[in-house]
Amino acid sequence: MTSPSPEAAAAASTPDAVVDYLHRISGNHVVSGVHNKEPLNNPSQYTAQAHTLTGKWPGVWGGELGFRSDDIANRQTLINQAKTEWNNGSLVSLTWHMCKPNVTSCEFDGGVNGSSLSDSEWQQLITDGSALNSAYKSKLDTAVPYFQQLKDAGIPVLFRPLHEMNEGWAWWGGRSGANGSARLFQITHDYLESKGLDNIVWVWNVKDTDANNGSAGVAGFYPGDNYADVASLDPWVHSWPGSNWYQALLDVAHGKPISLAEVGAVPTPAQLASQPQWTWFMIWSEYLTSANSSSRLQTTFNDARVLSQGQLTISGGGPTDPPAGSGSGAVSGVGGKCVDVAGAGTGNGTAVQLWDCNGGSAQKWTVGADGTVRALGKCLDVTGQGTVNGTKVQLWDCNGSGAQQWSAEADGHLKNPQSGRYLDVPGGSTVNGTRLQIWDRNTNPWQTWHLPT
Repeated sequence: MTSPSPEAAAAASTPDAVVDYLHRISGNHVVSGVHNKEPLNNPSQYTAQAHTLTGKWPGVWGGELGFRSDDIANRQTLINQAKTEWNNGSLVSLTWHMCKPNVTSCEFDGGVNGSSLSDSEWQQLITDGSALNSAYKSKLDTAVPYFQQLKDAGIPVLFRPLHEMNEGWAWWGGRSGANGSARLFQITHDYLESKGLDNIVWVWNVKDTDANNGSAGVAGFYPGDNYADVASLDPWVHSWPGSNWYQALLDVAHGKPISLAEVGAVPTPAQLASQPQWTWFMIWSEYLTSANSSSRLQTTFNDARVLSQGQLTISGGGPTDPPAGSGSGAVSGVGGKCVDVAGAGTGNGTAVQLWDCNGGSAQKWTVGADGTVRALGKCLDVTGQGTVNGTKVQLWDCNGSGAQQWSAEADGHLKNPQSGRYLDVPGGSTVNGTRLQIWDRNTNPWQTWHLPT
């Protein structure tokens, strides 16, 4: 990774730049985070606790828009803190435990939790122009001025509305299908964007619940690629996600970054290495101390994989190409799998394939300033200098030929200029051992690669 710039996150930036950054660290780094729940008049109390315990400020500051009247009255305090955290070098994340649409303020129990809508009320809620639909949009209006302040300050916001929507504890959750909870997410997205709020990184979120078909059912709650920038999971049932939940998030995300939006026990370095595509974790407020020892927190926050405040390098103007010659690490792609040298072989012609990410030397690639992508002292090579669709790629002695030239594009495509074709996974297969090839450029997620920074 390039040397961190403590001032980098303080510059005005964009959602595209934040998402691009998350793509860049996916597979090799993860950003630490701590959520700060109500009361809003003390919007960084848990972040401060994390610093006291670890000596580091978390790289993601989490805040809550509030549901009680006293907290709603302190939203300006919250937004002021968000500006401070961004200027100090952290990402800003907001969650909203919103009261039912036709209630101005409420207590958590009975107003957010355990306050389900009837089926007829739900249909009214998602019907444009109805009384409940208008009430919901009026509630969104109360947050618009605060998002606008952050927009004016050049601060992109990781916004996670209607969280844990695959479970029915909150009034917005538990409804699968096109007219269910995902539809309300779409309405929320479209309405806030209609207000000119183009500074939001839309974070879609589910919980590792056994309800609604568990991990197999998450697709029924996904609002679609045009509505979500990040897919996130709250592993409260199992503390650390099983491989089924990890894979479910990767599958539904279609190449978008994934994150752990709420955790109780902080992930250990070994856990983070075993599921390397998570791009941030957010410890939930009081669980910082109730579920973690100081030594466990210190071990994770001081791990080389974990990035804290001041170590984030977010560009100001949007996505940029990966820095030539500075990257060494995993190249990950569809299904969260990594580009791998078969058997860690070094003989000319060794197959280059897709495989579970494991941090081994066969998956450590260096993006060279000379246009090469190297591993184990050899170069990523198009077999026989081929130029036709389906030509396999391999490992070969570096020789300066066009078959070994690669150009990284801002959206994650990796082009071989000699052939005019792109690094590709046949049919999007995520089976270990799938041999990589070149193919015409397309928008399939199996041509999106996350290069090391």
